[in-house]
Amino acid sequence: MPLIQPLTFLLGSRPQCWHAGLRSIGHDKIYAAAGFIRLLELVAERFGREMIRMKLNPQGVCILSAGLAAGFLLACSHPETKAPSYGNEKEVVTHADHPATKASTAWDPKSTAAYLDQRESWWMEWPGAKRDHGTFCVSCHTVLPYMISRPALRKALAEDGPTADELLLIANVTKRVRLWKEVAPFYNDREDGPHKTAESRATEAVLNAFIMASSDAQTGKLSEDTRAAFGNMWDLQQTEGGGKGAWLWQAFDLKPWESRGSEYYGAALAALAVGIAPEAYRATPEIQNNLKMLKEYLQRNSGAQSPINRVALLWASMKLPGLLTSEQRQSIINEVLAKQRSDGGWSMSSVALTWKDLNLYSLFGKWKRDDGTPQEVQSDGLATGFIIFVLEEATASRQNSQINRGLQWLVHNQNRTEGSWTAYSLNKRREPSSNVGRFMSDAATAFAVLALTDARPLDARAY
Repeated sequence: MPLIQPLTFLLGSRPQCWHAGLRSIGHDKIYAAAGFIRLLELVAERFGREMIRMKLNPQGVCILSAGLAAGFLLACSHPETKAPSYGNEKEVVTHADHPATKASTAWDPKSTAAYLDQRESWWMEWPGAKRDHGTFCVSCHTVLPYMISRPALRKALAEDGPTADELLLIANVTKRVRLWKEVAPFYNDREDGPHKTAESRATEAVLNAFIMASSDAQTGKLSEDTRAAFGNMWDLQQTEGGGKGAWLWQAFDLKPWESRGSEYYGAALAALAVGIAPEAYRATPEIQNNLKMLKEYLQRNSGAQSPINRVALLWASMKLPGLLTSEQRQSIINEVLAKQRSDGGWSMSSVALTWKDLNLYSLFGKWKRDDGTPQEVQSDGLATGFIIFVLEEATASRQNSQINRGLQWLVHNQNRTEGSWTAYSLNKRREPSSNVGRFMSDAATAFAVLALTDARPLDARAY
């Protein structure tokens, strides 16, 4: 059992006290038990491992370790922190197939477009986003979701073409691609911490390629600037080590897009960029080795990911053939459908966090954010919008009532005054009406739009 090995670093050659207990717990709880190692590491970083070792003999370590694991398992089994369970999936679908669960179409695209446009305009002028050469940085929470969602509103609003904000965004990214060797990275080692120059550069390369490919997908023509963006991306792909095939990723301990594990989401975005690029870019002979390494990385590391990262993998697999088998896609679909809440939505905290995200506040009781406040456990627009959109892309079922219940949740939970959907920070409690406090809601609104306007209508919908 591989997961037992990390637990034995405290015990040296005396791991016997763990084995029977962990095997009786089962695989699900072993992941939870492994999580308490992260907590001990945090303690060790602060107080020193040598001090701990000096105070405890092997028997004491064994007792302390077992006690902490038991306490941790008890905490993780807190009924309020579990995602709602629907038991057998067939029973869920049967129950939800009632005609009353069919989604309503009563949501307001006009107010949604106004919200997204205002947020993108603010971001482009925000001093915190300003960078050299008159450019601004690209964010995973506001800019990238805007780029892929705003075109989806054109038909509903009878718009003739891209908005002024879309054009400014593309012009900004194009400028940075053309000046790639001249522009400074978004962040750097001197001002922002170790490795930030390399992390920032690689992250931007992936985001630029994704945005440019998304824009070109609307015209059906691959531009030379987009080819250059892909060239920058492939130049920074890792070619050895555990991250072989992926990219260094911006890590500021900000979940879900700038923390441990975010590099997997970044690799999924790279796969998406290749998959949606027009003119059969993915068949280009020169990138086949890069593509092979990327696919192998995504496949090799999928089992260790959070559910939301596996949903991103599912999304990528619908655009890049050969990434997942039909059985693997169905497994992800089943996993995420089982996490749907009784109100029809999903909670980001239940699908984006793993034991690697544990902190000292979460040792006893509910999952907590880094400021000690409880994680929000109710359904939110980001988890629900993203999951429903990807499930539609994956054509989970053209009569899948759980998807319709999710659509119904989105319709009923739009803020009709602002046009937005609410989501919550996984890192700290933020003022929801502040500009920074709206970051997660920016992404939530974008993915809600994609879910509600998906080009693959289900039989039970009339969008």
